[in-house]
Amino acid sequence: MDLRGIRYFVQIAELGSITRAAQHLRVAQPALSRHIHALEEELGVPLLVRLPRGVRLTTAGRQFLDHCQRIVRELGRAQDELRSGGAVAQGRVILGVSPTTGPLLLPGVVERMRRQCPQISLKVVDGFSNQLYDWLQAGRADVAVLTNPVNSRTVKVTPLISEPVVVYAKSQPRGGKRFFTVADLARTPVVSTEAIRLIADEQLQRYKARVRVEAEIDSVEAIRRLVLRGTCMALMPVSTFHEDVTSGKLTAWPIADANIHRILTLGQQADRRPSAAIDEVAQIMGAEVRALAESGVFSLPGGNNVAVRAPRSKKTRHQEKDSA
Repeated sequence: MDLRGIRYFVQIAELGSITRAAQHLRVAQPALSRHIHALEEELGVPLLVRLPRGVRLTTAGRQFLDHCQRIVRELGRAQDELRSGGAVAQGRVILGVSPTTGPLLLPGVVERMRRQCPQISLKVVDGFSNQLYDWLQAGRADVAVLTNPVNSRTVKVTPLISEPVVVYAKSQPRGGKRFFTVADLARTPVVSTEAIRLIADEQLQRYKARVRVEAEIDSVEAIRRLVLRGTCMALMPVSTFHEDVTSGKLTAWPIADANIHRILTLGQQADRRPSAAIDEVAQIMGAEVRALAESGVFSLPGGNNVAVRAPRSKKTRHQEKDSA
C-alpha cells in the first residue's frame, strides 16, 4: 500500500469511474486497475463493484475511503504548513456552515479573506449542526459554526454570540401585536426547523409549555417564502430574516416572558494543533460575528431581546441536532 495507490483510489471513488479517473489523473486505465487490485489483495476485501458504467463502492470500500480521504487531507495540510514556513498563512481550509449561518456570515468572511489572506484557499461545506459536528470529529472540516453543541472532548468550541429566537409574520399595520408570550407560543401554530423547535421546547420546559408546530421544514428559504406570502408564522433566530424585518417585509416579535435563544459557537478539533491558515479563518469568523452584532443583526430593531456574547465559562447542554 502506497500513497499513490491511495490517491488513485480516492479519485476513482469520488468520480465513480475508473475511466474518468484515468482521464483526470492522466494515467493509463490499466495502471489504475492494477493499483486497485493490489489494494484489494493487501486488504483482503473487495473495494469496488465493477458496473457496466462506472464503479460502486462496497461497504469496505466506503470505510476505507473515509480513512484515505483523511490521509490525503492531512498530507496536504502538512505540505501547506511546511511551504509557508510560518511566515504567511496559506493553504486550504474547509469551513463548515449551516443553512442560516452560511448566508449570514459568508459574504463578509470571503471579503475579509480576500483582503487579509488571499493565499488561503477556502472550501465551504454546508450541513446541519450535527453533521458539521461529525465532520469536525472525522477531520472532514477544519472549523465550523455550530449551534448549541453538546460537551465533547474531541471538539473544542469557542462561544461567539447568543441571539433570541423570535416569531416572524408578514408585516402588519402599526398598532398591532408587539410581543408574544409563552402562552401565545403554546397555542399559535408556527413553522420552524426541527432544530429550532428542539431548542425552544427544551428551554420552555421550565414553563411546562411546548411550541405548537404546524410544520417542521429544514429549508430556511422555504420558511421565508411561506411567511412572506402570509401563509403562516415562523419561529426562527432573529438574524435569520433580519433584512426582511429592516426592509419592512416581515415583522418579528420577541418572546416577552421567556429567554428562548440559540448560541453560536466556533468548533475545531480538540486534539489537533490548528495550522496558521485555520487560525486565520477562525479569527476572521469571530471578527465578522462581532461586526454583525455591532450592526444589530443579532437583535430586534429597537433594542428588544438584544443578543449578547456567549459566556466562555459555560457550555450549553442543548440538543446538538440543528439545521439552523
